Amino acid sequence: MTMGDRIHTLRKDKGLTLEDIGRAAGVAKSTVRKWESGSITSIRTDKVQKVAAALDTTLEYLLNGVTDSGALYKNMEPLPQTRPVPVIGNIACGTPIFAEENVEGYAELDIRVKADFALRCHGDSMINAHIFDGDLVFIRKQPDVENGEIAAVVIDGEATLKRVYKYPNRLELRPENPLFPVMQYEGAELDTIRIIGKAVSFLGQVR
Repeated sequence: MTMGDRIHTLRKDKGLTLEDIGRAAGVAKSTVRKWESGSITSIRTDKVQKVAAALDTTLEYLLNGVTDSGALYKNMEPLPQTRPVPVIGNIACGTPIFAEENVEGYAELDIRVKADFALRCHGDSMINAHIFDGDLVFIRKQPDVENGEIAAVVIDGEATLKRVYKYPNRLELRPENPLFPVMQYEGAELDTIRIIGKAVSFLGQVR
């Protein structure tokens, strides 16, 4: 059973409408319908908490189907407290990073990690840094990084992850895969490059 299934079942059991849940969570009824159908699966934790309160259940039950949040298991540790972080897609020219048209969803991040947004890695150019296609990389917003650090860099409106090396009048963006070329920019080309943050953490699958 998915989280959407649990929301739908509890809502029906309590005789609540889509509007009731939407009003409690601060969203439109069409959004609640999409949650229940599964067409939207990434839901901000604060929204899920409000839905849980409206349905008289717990956050743990809606997220994971867990009815006893106090249960302890051998060799298992409780999940840390998290907060939602925006996942940025293509960056629209001339708009702030967090503009609505740039945000494609939200990801949960340990509150101990200081990051402002996340990017989803596309391709295999960073595999030697253990960042694979589809992984989420969390970024702390800053306009510059130290040599050798992995940064989120915007080139012609598209964000990419590369190691940054700076030289007088020249910038190198190096992949972490020898099959990919080093990207070099000089002179007027530097005006087309913008560092938007430093990579501080990533979330990937077990491989």
